[in-house]
Amino acid sequence: MAGAQQIRAPMNIIDLRQTTVRQIEPLLEEEARHWRDELHWDYRGALELIKRFMEAHALAGCVAFESGTAAGYSFYVLEEQKGLIGGLYVSCKFAQEALGRRLLEEMLYSMRAIPHLMRIEAQLMPFSGPVDAPLLDHGFRLYTRQFMLLDLHKMAESKAGASGGLRLARWNDRYFEPCARLIYLAYANHVDGEINDQYRSRAGALKFLKNIILLPGCGQFVPGASFVLHEPGSDELVAAVLTSEVSSGVGHTTQICVLPGFQGHGIGRMLMQTSAEALRSMKFRELTLTVTSDNRTAVQLYEKLGFQTIKSFTAGVWPR
Repeated sequence: MAGAQQIRAPMNIIDLRQTTVRQIEPLLEEEARHWRDELHWDYRGALELIKRFMEAHALAGCVAFESGTAAGYSFYVLEEQKGLIGGLYVSCKFAQEALGRRLLEEMLYSMRAIPHLMRIEAQLMPFSGPVDAPLLDHGFRLYTRQFMLLDLHKMAESKAGASGGLRLARWNDRYFEPCARLIYLAYANHVDGEINDQYRSRAGALKFLKNIILLPGCGQFVPGASFVLHEPGSDELVAAVLTSEVSSGVGHTTQICVLPGFQGHGIGRMLMQTSAEALRSMKFRELTLTVTSDNRTAVQLYEKLGFQTIKSFTAGVWPR
């Protein structure tokens, strides 16, 4: 147990681009087990993407080696004037809090030295111990987010849909542009727009949509459990719920939003229940989602539907 209490020399921090996949593979496998056991999420697709970027020496970040063994790693990506901290993981065999702080600080010093970088965003699962203190030390604004889980067989009974003459339709790719507009309007002056600046423009919202629908980072998109609500005869959207499969039998709500002016009338509840019932018909067992704790209306809705918080984590934003 002594090794878990202190960092033993020699310990080196090395650029991730100078590291091989083989050297950190045990770390990635351990991290995948945490995602599976604690969050019911098959993280292997995201890790395969990390491996491909590593093999091309194209992923920025760092690795901590202790006595020749990879003890932890972190990485980030750049999008124009913004940096995204994509991951931070330290093995439970080492001093997680101290090593996690060291990795995070090394990464932040590198990022803040990049000319014209105006913003850094981070959403980090606390598999490696707390990250709040080093983020605060570097001037981040912090927000608590909740990872929630629903047993689909125990979901609250569905009530009559509050559609008010609106038309419910399954997702179709023709909704990309209207859904981007919906997200942009729904998150104006919303805490989630402070956390993710993609919500602040239609172009950013469209990029966000393409990420969750076309790329594997948030699982495999499930169009049969993704719905939009629109006025009759119009493609302009009033609300949407988008769903992915993150492991066998487990869905994840990647986005739900309702246009201001239509909120507070049960539309969000109806969409969540419609999506959940579609998943149940496809033999899904569970549904997960993430929500910002300050968004009390949404948290209370999910709790009424039967969701339970299984993990809390930190989102941080650094504005230059």
